[in-house]
Amino acid sequence: MPFPEEHPYLKIIQDISRQKEIRVYLVGGFLRDHFLKRPCLDFDFAVEKNAVAFARAFAKKIQGAFVLLDAEHGCGRVVKKGPGGPQTYDFADFRAPSLPKDLLHRDFTINTLCVDIKDVEPGAELNEILKDHRGGLKDLKARSVRMNSVRTFREDPLRLLRAYSHRAVLGFKIEKKTLAQIKKDVKLIRRVSFERVRDELFKILASPRAAETLKAMDACGLLSEILPQITVMYGVHQGGYHHLDVWPHSLETVRQFEGVLEQMKDDPDVTAYMGECLAGPRPRYALVKLAALLHDIGKPETRKKEVDRISFHGHEHVGRNIARPMAKALKLSTRERYVLEDIIQWHLRPGYLSNFKQPSERSVFRFFRDTKDEAVSVLLMSLADQRSTRGPLTSEADQRHHEKICLGLTRRYFEIKKAKPLVRLIDGHDLIKALKLTPSPLFGKILKEIEEMQATGKVATREDALAAARGIAQNGPKAKKA
Repeated sequence: MPFPEEHPYLKIIQDISRQKEIRVYLVGGFLRDHFLKRPCLDFDFAVEKNAVAFARAFAKKIQGAFVLLDAEHGCGRVVKKGPGGPQTYDFADFRAPSLPKDLLHRDFTINTLCVDIKDVEPGAELNEILKDHRGGLKDLKARSVRMNSVRTFREDPLRLLRAYSHRAVLGFKIEKKTLAQIKKDVKLIRRVSFERVRDELFKILASPRAAETLKAMDACGLLSEILPQITVMYGVHQGGYHHLDVWPHSLETVRQFEGVLEQMKDDPDVTAYMGECLAGPRPRYALVKLAALLHDIGKPETRKKEVDRISFHGHEHVGRNIARPMAKALKLSTRERYVLEDIIQWHLRPGYLSNFKQPSERSVFRFFRDTKDEAVSVLLMSLADQRSTRGPLTSEADQRHHEKICLGLTRRYFEIKKAKPLVRLIDGHDLIKALKLTPSPLFGKILKEIEEMQATGKVATREDALAAARGIAQNGPKAKKA
């Protein structure tokens, strides 16, 4: 296998290493992904000494942005914008006197493959210049995540979570002894900053194997360490519409949502909508998976045993309030937090709409008004939620109808988005001039109702809107005359 030649900056790194007479090794993810035929824009380099100064010199050469990652341990990063997205180059000092001993401090064997940068020449065969001190190639072929040593997780507890992000992103299995060590060291994850936890968690959520990975994390106790609030869902039984208790139902909803995404993958509107990054590199669909995991977290607090059934009245509002501090703890952006809260708060609404053979235009208008930009997130998560509900009281006809409503409203959302925005027939000035009202809270009520009537076709002209407004003013709270 020839060494990839499409990265011209490697030649610059090679030149700097010769000028400074410093040994530099390309190590880890780039080589791993090259063998797996996966694209990679992140490069890691183990530097014999003075890695931070080396990184600064490289940044100056390519006019990239330099970031000091760790002055104490000699680690710097260079970021350079490219056609495929930003490329990152991390340079770190050896953590031991020699390269083989330095590699012992890396996380997993599949990330220990390395190449001496001086050996990278045009036409070089990778198998001739590759150094595999830790059996990384063997584990790559076995598709196995294996720790480098029993100290792996103690040296950096984030690796506990990274083992699962590798599992999710690469589709690998965690080796038996590594899994046993994770279970022993699981509580070490508490030492890691929430920002680092969030970034690794979202790699998992953004993968097509999030559901199975979350389930595996739960089995070893890692998921409840990073999201301790989920434990309230353990062992909570539901009613006859459900075949699963609250927690397994929540995991199943994530799995079903991944199926919905696969089903909709050829829909350009849905794909673009779900792929939008709400903050940093975190796509909307990953956040919806988190919402799917948490959508019923309010059920334990609201569970009531009634005469012939179990109820969870208001669990969507309780769940929203539980999710808020969780989002803050994970350092999600304000927009991400609002999106998460909105999906949880409104996740029952599509079910209410599907209680009718054909929802009224008024109820549809109010659904879109309330859910705003998250209408499709709510609809598709509701679809996944329904597919995860197969108790004895559910029927195939009801599920088919619910699916029809959700998919129909999803299409309608994009039609509305593409149409010309509705121009209001009247505004506050009209209420003052034509109806002789003075500004008051009544204005908001009147204009809101007129907007709804206009959207549902009940008024079409300014005269109709004024007449309707006059009726609302007379029948509503007493209005002050100008």
